[in-house]
Amino acid sequence: MVGQFERFDMTRRPNRQWPILTPITWLLSLPKAYTHRSRINKTAMPKHLKPPYFLLCNHNSFMDFMIVTKAIFPHRANYVVAIDGYIGMEWLLRAVGGICCRKFAKSAGLVKNMLHARDNGDIVVLFPEARYSLCGTTAILPASLGKMVQKMNIPVVTLMMHGHHINSPFWNVGSRKVKPVEAEMALLFTQEQTQQLSLDEINARLAEAFVYDDFSWQKEKQIYVKDKKRAEGLHKVLYQCPACNTEYNMTSRETTLSCNHCGKTWEMNELGELRAQKGITEFTHIPDWYEWERKNVSREVKNGTYSFHAKVRIESLPNAKGFVKFSEFGHLSQTMDGFTLTGVLNENPFTVVWKAMSLYSCHIEYDYKGRGDCVDLNTANDTFYLFPEGQDFAVTKIALATEELYHHYWSLQGPEQGQPLMTTPPPVPA
Repeated sequence: MVGQFERFDMTRRPNRQWPILTPITWLLSLPKAYTHRSRINKTAMPKHLKPPYFLLCNHNSFMDFMIVTKAIFPHRANYVVAIDGYIGMEWLLRAVGGICCRKFAKSAGLVKNMLHARDNGDIVVLFPEARYSLCGTTAILPASLGKMVQKMNIPVVTLMMHGHHINSPFWNVGSRKVKPVEAEMALLFTQEQTQQLSLDEINARLAEAFVYDDFSWQKEKQIYVKDKKRAEGLHKVLYQCPACNTEYNMTSRETTLSCNHCGKTWEMNELGELRAQKGITEFTHIPDWYEWERKNVSREVKNGTYSFHAKVRIESLPNAKGFVKFSEFGHLSQTMDGFTLTGVLNENPFTVVWKAMSLYSCHIEYDYKGRGDCVDLNTANDTFYLFPEGQDFAVTKIALATEELYHHYWSLQGPEQGQPLMTTPPPVPA
């Protein structure tokens, strides 16, 4: 542990949602669902199914929580929530049944708390992607999800939501007034199936259930977004120019995405498609561009040439009282071995290491609370928000590299720590 701080009690058992607060969650959530004309298809959801069950949801924006509330109405639930959601309101999050976690960090306490919530007879809600999708498509699911399904030993239900990324993309949060938004709620496994099916069969079904693409959904449903700033922030995800291959020189303004190095520009139309203003259009579909970047990062990893080094501002979150800002800069490196963070706190030097095979993914933020782009790395007792200095980096690439490094070593060494589940990405040009 870094520093002598009071740590969040991750072992404290979660409460059942206070009955007096349940109607308040309805009042906060249902009007938002109504405003976006939310439609939830429950044809694959048996009418006789009542709690307890394990609800697995995809994750694109804060509106997800409101649609979940509508989907499970009138029942209450325990939600797995990252520690930053507890800042300044731990008592409230515990009162509404929150189960605290540190993202992408192994925690036996989290498992025990989820099982405790199950034993209370309520719904246990998990967003297994563990972060908002960067471009409205499936993020990696851990192999441990299948094991958790078996441990829970209750029916498993999925809620796959569409349109939330189009309404409020992670790279430019806010509301674009998208309506209607849609969701499908379905029984994926009966209680008996969670015990009868093999782990491979469970994981395969989970991977299949979590295939989604919000931009494809937008085009299929002909949802037009007229926001005059609909492309602003997109360069955070699309950080590499496909025309000149230059990284970290992309920018966006209003409806235009541009490369400052070669000058090429693309227009984002009202259906979320990209069109080059001159020359060929390399990618019309935003997720295709993103997967092309992944392919380039994968090539660096396979060649053994990937690395990242930067001076970083450090803010830690040992508990829910608020961030601790370190007075001195630290240094973050990501190499073929994984992450290494070094720094000094109260004149005491420290080093924290995350091996490449210990992280199948990582959490990132774009301009987090107006303080800049950052990487969020966790241990069992600490959460570090790391803000690199300079302009020659993209936290999106760091996240892609984390995933590709894990895949690389898994393919070389075998599944000692479990294989992440990655759905087949859209085809991209070579």
